[in-house]
Amino acid sequence: MPIVGISGSVMIDQGGMFPGYHRSYVNEDYVNSVIQNGGIPVIIPVSDVAEVLDSYIDKIDALILSGGHDVCSMNYNEEPCPKMGDIFPERDKFDFALLERAEKKRIPILGICRGAQVINVYHGGSLYQDVSMCDTAAVKHWQGHFPEQVTHSVDIVDDSLLHRIIKVNRVMVNSFHHQIMKNVSSDFNVVARAADGVVEAIEHKDYPMLIGVQWHPEMMHKKSMQMNLLFTALINNACKDCQMCEI
Repeated sequence: MPIVGISGSVMIDQGGMFPGYHRSYVNEDYVNSVIQNGGIPVIIPVSDVAEVLDSYIDKIDALILSGGHDVCSMNYNEEPCPKMGDIFPERDKFDFALLERAEKKRIPILGICRGAQVINVYHGGSLYQDVSMCDTAAVKHWQGHFPEQVTHSVDIVDDSLLHRIIKVNRVMVNSFHHQIMKNVSSDFNVVARAADGVVEAIEHKDYPMLIGVQWHPEMMHKKSMQMNLLFTALINNACKDCQMCEI
């Protein structure tokens, strides 16, 4: 079974016995999505130690860049605007370092929400620091609650890898992001958009499987066949010894 690394984050206790205590974590849906679709999940804690990151990437067969904090605008040469949310610059560096190593190894990569934005920014793209800064954005992109609930449609490009995986032209998704992609890196194709034109998915033009999706498929995996197909594709593409795994 392929080993799937999931980029972690840090939670800081706000109360309880240990206020200010730091905990490494990912939401459990990431773990369960990998298990349900035939992979072995490994949580990768935030670190800036190169040897540690090298060792993690050496041992995994696929990488998921998980959601979380806003990507710091200084990564795409913009000063922060008043509507930027909480940032975690150390995690930006960590995710960039994981992505660099994973790409060198040529393993399948899936970026989710923040993870998709990380992929775009790492490759030279930029973001709207808040959806309100995009004049054409008209769909509600932050639903607030109920992670499994779908709230808006996404149209998928016909000849894309994403379309071959999900097997539909339009899919309903959840939405928990206030930042959106602005300039998409020239290394990528836009392969899905919301009804208002907001970029919902990108994929690398040459890399075997390097996809970023703006929604949260892991939160929908219990009810959505299409979302499980996304994780199945990631895991199957990581199965180096099985020719049947290739899409």
